[in-house]
Amino acid sequence: MSHERSAAADSGQDYRQALDEGYLPIREVARSTGVNAVTLRAWERRYGLIVPYRTPKGHRLYSPANLERIHAILAWLARGVAVGQVKALLDHGQQPQAAGNDNWSRQRSELLGCIAEFNERRLDERFNAALALYPVSTLAGQLLWPLLGDLRQRWQGQFCARAEQVFFLSWLRSKLATRIYHSNRQVGGAPLLLVNLGEAPMEPGLWLCAWLASASDCPVEIFDWPLPYNELLTALEHIAPRALLLYAEQALDGVQVRRQLPRLAEQCPVPLLIAGPATHIHRDALSELQSASDPLAAHAWLLRHGLLGMHEVTPCND
Repeated sequence: MSHERSAAADSGQDYRQALDEGYLPIREVARSTGVNAVTLRAWERRYGLIVPYRTPKGHRLYSPANLERIHAILAWLARGVAVGQVKALLDHGQQPQAAGNDNWSRQRSELLGCIAEFNERRLDERFNAALALYPVSTLAGQLLWPLLGDLRQRWQGQFCARAEQVFFLSWLRSKLATRIYHSNRQVGGAPLLLVNLGEAPMEPGLWLCAWLASASDCPVEIFDWPLPYNELLTALEHIAPRALLLYAEQALDGVQVRRQLPRLAEQCPVPLLIAGPATHIHRDALSELQSASDPLAAHAWLLRHGLLGMHEVTPCND
């Protein structure tokens, strides 16, 4: 028994010493890089991309060099390189192949096939497989947002387009809402409030904005339908969010753009961001307001202004 206690004490001492030397446990690495623990383990086991230090009890600890390598991996993934090709690029200094984007084109094509066949199980399998290997920001930028663009073109006047749209958007909302719900249970602080400005329910860009923020350890609250502006101000008083994100996919009403949105910006007690393709349509009219053209740009704006993470947020001035 005394030998077991001694071994446990030595193990604990090794762990604390490693932390003192700058090593981080997997939960902290996931939080700082945006790559969840499941993906980090998959990169290690399946591809040998990262080799963290293992304590006698098997806990993974990541060195500063490991963190640099993770950021290098993310840089390659952002350029469209498949995760299976990254190790050779890192270890041997190779240049990315011209066909690197074929990985994402193939995955989008597979998802399109699942949607055309209304095959929810296969759609789940493909998405879950990608989710295990890639961080949320990469999946949003390389897979889901481009896929939505492909689908918008596909659904122009095509037979069964409405059925496909309802099938896919219902599935996507369910998948993202489940992940957001579980993430909200684990993080604290004031939420980010996201509101749909359009009349269409199940706006996918709004949900991608919410998923990206949630993956950055930010609690989120989502209003899937538009609100009268006076009621939105009342909701802001009760919810007391860290920021307000308004999402618009289609062109907005002229009264909204010229009068209601500027007035809301003046009265809003927290940072306000208008996001979505409508910001391009009304670029000149919205020039005095903070805007982002897509979910990735919205996420970057929120990060830049320190509005993500579990900590309490001090609202920015712009």
